[in-house]
Amino acid sequence: MKPSRAIAALKKIIVLVLILAVPAFLYYLLTVKGKNRYKPLPVYGPKAVAKTFHKFHGQVIYDTIYHTIPDFTLTDQNGKKVNFETLKGKILVVSFFYTHGPQMCDNVNRNIDSLTKDYAKNKLLRFVSITIDPLRDGVPVISNYATRLKADPEHWKFLTGDTTQVYNLARNGLLVNEFKTGDDFIYSDKVVLVDADRRIRGYYSGTSITDMLRLSDEIKVQIAEELRKVKAPEM
Repeated sequence: MKPSRAIAALKKIIVLVLILAVPAFLYYLLTVKGKNRYKPLPVYGPKAVAKTFHKFHGQVIYDTIYHTIPDFTLTDQNGKKVNFETLKGKILVVSFFYTHGPQMCDNVNRNIDSLTKDYAKNKLLRFVSITIDPLRDGVPVISNYATRLKADPEHWKFLTGDTTQVYNLARNGLLVNEFKTGDDFIYSDKVVLVDADRRIRGYYSGTSITDMLRLSDEIKVQIAEELRKVKAPEM
């Protein structure tokens, strides 16, 4: 093998090792012998006190019922149905857009594009961008849009579908303002981090570099939490 090819092969091996090792190493840093060493991300949305409880050091602590995002069925850029069953066990980074929207939409998607490259090999994470103008943004349109961004359809899904579902998901599920009023659209640049249990764990301005860097950091924290749940011993 030529030296240049050997070096290239070695680089690929190093990158693969890092991709596989970093989540496990992060988990090790944040947990020791099952004890939590980090502060988990907050859970957003309305909460209620459950009738069930658990005990901690002999003290009764009632469980909390957190807001969860209702299920939906939308269609991705390849014409495939997407819902929480197809996204089961995944951390989601959810945003909204419309293809003929303001420059803000493109700015948000460019920032998300950078994140998708950073986490391209992570199997726990999926990016979901939902059009708020599904009447105009059918599958062929969002497919062309996704192609221009060179989005991996398995990792970054652009979704369209029924307007009632889209607006209900935005307002009552993700708790953000995305809707049509007359001929205009109310558009927010908010990006939402959703855990594998369909709970909201963070809000970020998609046009803010500072917020997107914070999102990147908090994705790592959420990955560690999901790994901890998987590895936690059964009681």
